[in-house]
Amino acid sequence: MSEESSLLKESISMNDTMVEEVEERDPESNPLNEPLLKRNRTLSSNPLALVGAKVSYIESLDYEINENDLFKQDWRSRSRAQVLQYIFCKWSLAFLVGLLTGIIATLINLSVENIAGYKLLAVVNFIQNERYLTGFLYFTGANFILTFVASILCVCFAPTAAGPGIPEIKAYLNGVDTPNMYGATTLFVKIIGSIGAVSAGLDLGKEGPLVHIGSCIASLLGQGGPDNYRIKWRWLRYFNNDRDRRDLITCGASSGVCAAFRAPVGGVLFALEEVATWWRSALLWRTFFSTAVVVVVLRATIELCHKGKCGLFGEGGLIMFDVSDVTVTYNVMDVIPVVIIGVLGGVLGSLYNYLLHKVLRLYNLINQKGKIYKLLLSLSVALVTSICQYCLPFLAKCTPCDSSLSEVCPTNGRSGNFKQFNCPNGYYNDLATLLLTTNDDAVRNIFSTNTPLEYQPSSILIFFALYCILGLITFGISVPSGLFLPIILMGSGYGRLLGILMRPYTNIDQGLFAVLGAASLMAGSMRMTVSLCVIFLELTNNLLLLPITMIVLLIAKTVGDSFNPSIYEIILHLKGLPFMDANPEPWMRNLTVGELVDVKPAVISFRGVEKVANIVNALKNTTHNGFPVMDGGVVPTTGVASEATELHGIILRAHLIQVLKKKWFLKEKRRTEDWEVREKFTWVELAEREGNIEDVAVTKEEMEMFVDLHPLTNTTPFTVLESMSVAKALVLFRQVGLRHMLVVPKYQASGVSPVIGILTRQDLLAYNILTVFPHLTKSKRK
Repeated sequence: MSEESSLLKESISMNDTMVEEVEERDPESNPLNEPLLKRNRTLSSNPLALVGAKVSYIESLDYEINENDLFKQDWRSRSRAQVLQYIFCKWSLAFLVGLLTGIIATLINLSVENIAGYKLLAVVNFIQNERYLTGFLYFTGANFILTFVASILCVCFAPTAAGPGIPEIKAYLNGVDTPNMYGATTLFVKIIGSIGAVSAGLDLGKEGPLVHIGSCIASLLGQGGPDNYRIKWRWLRYFNNDRDRRDLITCGASSGVCAAFRAPVGGVLFALEEVATWWRSALLWRTFFSTAVVVVVLRATIELCHKGKCGLFGEGGLIMFDVSDVTVTYNVMDVIPVVIIGVLGGVLGSLYNYLLHKVLRLYNLINQKGKIYKLLLSLSVALVTSICQYCLPFLAKCTPCDSSLSEVCPTNGRSGNFKQFNCPNGYYNDLATLLLTTNDDAVRNIFSTNTPLEYQPSSILIFFALYCILGLITFGISVPSGLFLPIILMGSGYGRLLGILMRPYTNIDQGLFAVLGAASLMAGSMRMTVSLCVIFLELTNNLLLLPITMIVLLIAKTVGDSFNPSIYEIILHLKGLPFMDANPEPWMRNLTVGELVDVKPAVISFRGVEKVANIVNALKNTTHNGFPVMDGGVVPTTGVASEATELHGIILRAHLIQVLKKKWFLKEKRRTEDWEVREKFTWVELAEREGNIEDVAVTKEEMEMFVDLHPLTNTTPFTVLESMSVAKALVLFRQVGLRHMLVVPKYQASGVSPVIGILTRQDLLAYNILTVFPHLTKSKRK
């Protein structure tokens, strides 16, 4: 054990060095292809990452079933009634996730439409009375206050509520425990912050925050409420594990997309294509059930609000851009503009990802200076946005109303397709129609069909250029923000502009060009295809758009993939979240797991009946979460009748802490009976991940006692031969959802340990491997 103690001390000093490097980092010295947090050149199992806007220690989740004696006994003793109760609870929670997500989404939309609506009505009133300066001050001041509320909540109370939350959800469903991401405070700040930021007219949407909100609701329901006020209902014990919580959060994410776009099928496909790593048919049914509940809630509130009971909230608020009133006809020549839109979407989407990557790194330098700088950055962006939205419409020329149109022209309300703004009676300002309104109404206006002469090319060009700039500088500030709507606004701008230019040569409506432009830019930036296609079909309510939408999405994704990764992958990399991609790097086939464990510290293991002092020493001096349990002097039932070392399994750190807390010690070195462990532990207690070794007090007399680890050990760990390639091990690790993978020797010689190392998520990441094996970069280039 003296050798093990020295190894433990080396491990602790290594981790301390890593923390010091992170604290003393110079972000300006980081190349643009590295994460915002530096890594030391060693394989580490305790990394740091940016979760929201906060640096946190990252651990993996236990998605693997821990098949110890307690689990096996509980599984054998479950009655049919208990199994049916478990199934009923899963469907009940899926129903509650959909119901609460739909209700909260409705409240957010009601609040945004009324706050922004009354603000715009007051501004329009000032403009009609030619009090332009007063209108400007009122518009800017209201947006400033709303942004201040949203930002101060994120900066001071819940930094993890800033941003969309989708990258962190992707990481969680991939097996990364993102701390403080799904708490009650985060949920509250996300709701209030989204209302404030969207009502302020910032170039962001509530779609990403709604995905995060749905996931928070699912997590809180699964664990029985916030950590400090958790409900200990008996039926909730079934969900006190990472596997079931993962399924619930998947339901929450799909419900959030459904609530944002009123697209139930699109929400399910979004969860399948974009956020979920692990999927099965039973989960498909439950996510579809959750989104169906969301749609029912949204439809019920829409019908209620049509009767005028929701203030200014009427048909708007819930994003639904109906273009079904236009006849879609194609000819062979229409393929040319469709291909052009697809190529433009891929090029501009990858360019947007590249520029946003640089902006986020710049914002990280500003945010590191303190909370006041985060707040000032958000307020500065709000001022720039307000100035541009109010002042730029004065550059546009007034356009006479077309008497043949069925719509009212001009309009002076909070919404409308022909806003009068500063124009005389009978004229409208097309740029004010797009800028001096909510983002949802701006999309509806630019998607408008059968209005070929509504917008001037110069106004569309100004609109496109403005939202390209605002889309870059707004994402990354300390407010809840989504990427969907900014990208839709940018894409619809160049789509509509291309439609105006191609009008003499095509039969496709300009509004449909705007729809295709939005779809192409989303595919070029986010690299989604199937879910985006269904979402846009559910948004536009026009099935005839399906063929050209599919072509545009495929072209845009293909072009974008040739330049850089998707925007969410870029954000994951920047934050340092250890996300495991589905496709291993080609050079990983030239490296074996045996070579990988050779550069790691020696594995720390326990005997089946271990001394308490050794357990406490290992827990205090390492951050490992899994330890192999081995028994020496075992005679195999088959083969040579000589003593060998048996690998009994692997025991988790959380279970060892439970043992120390409950003082389950033995005065003599012996194995326990089955009834002894069942008398002291339940499988529900072992599912708890809470506990810290510093909180456990062990006396000197107890240090000399023993613990029988056999009943608490997972006897079926996943093991791989040392000759297996890293590429193959990564695929296995990701598909099964492992936390620990034991590496065993190819040849079992006498006196050789049956385990030569343990691989974790961090060990299999390409970035970490290349820091230890830099020579592999040559084969990577090849």
